[in-house]
Amino acid sequence: MLELSISEGRVTQFSFSGLACHRTSAVTCGSTLEGSYFETVTVPWSELAMTRTSTCIYHFFVLSWYIFLNCYISQQGEDRRKSKVFLNGGQWKYLTFLNLFLQALFYGVACLEDVLKRAKGKKDIKFITAFRDLLFTTLAFPISAFVFLSFWILFLYDRELVYPKALDGIFPVWLNHAMHTSILPFSLAEVILRPHCYPLKKKGLTLLAVASLAYVSRVLWIYSETGTWVYPVFAKLSPVGLAAFFSLSYIFSVGIYLFGEKLNHWKWGDTMQPRKKRK
Repeated sequence: MLELSISEGRVTQFSFSGLACHRTSAVTCGSTLEGSYFETVTVPWSELAMTRTSTCIYHFFVLSWYIFLNCYISQQGEDRRKSKVFLNGGQWKYLTFLNLFLQALFYGVACLEDVLKRAKGKKDIKFITAFRDLLFTTLAFPISAFVFLSFWILFLYDRELVYPKALDGIFPVWLNHAMHTSILPFSLAEVILRPHCYPLKKKGLTLLAVASLAYVSRVLWIYSETGTWVYPVFAKLSPVGLAAFFSLSYIFSVGIYLFGEKLNHWKWGDTMQPRKKRK
């Protein structure tokens, strides 16, 4: 059996009891025990194993899906008619395709961690778990949510600004939804299935800012070299409008990051909050 000691909704201690198995470890993540009350919750080992197995299967399924999408889209570049979409910068000029690659990378790391934890019988593989959490919290979740929200807001307002109607004859409808719709439900399911330790806000927002600046720089570089914008909406804006658009986009992504942190806290409590340095 698995016994969990909970302090004000936070897991502070757990122990396994069963045949030849007993282990205790503290998990505080910056929380204190002062003025706390304790409650013991007993969880059958079979339920814990089932949860881990389900999560492992889910990660493998989503990884396979994203690998399929990346391979399928890459093959479209060989079609002369479809390859025109990838002129002046290739498929990697689009944030949509960069996000698909990022999601495949994240779920690949998640699957690797699942396999290693089962093979070594450990609760966490420190380096891989830390990298998995950093990748998801600062990039995978914010960017997938940003792509979903920004695409459909612009699409519903005027689809010619982001996904011209002519593309319907090039890319099937299911692919459009695979690239721009299903990405958010997958990320939300990841939040629900497994807790993620968020870094300190300064570190997390800095990494997000670096990624945003890198993409904006690439968009501007492509325009300076080819004279064409990655997305039609940019051609409608003045230099001042572009600066405002990019600034608001970053602010929007910061809001998504903070929402993801709150969502993780709502689901999992303080157990996965960043540890603050004590003076």
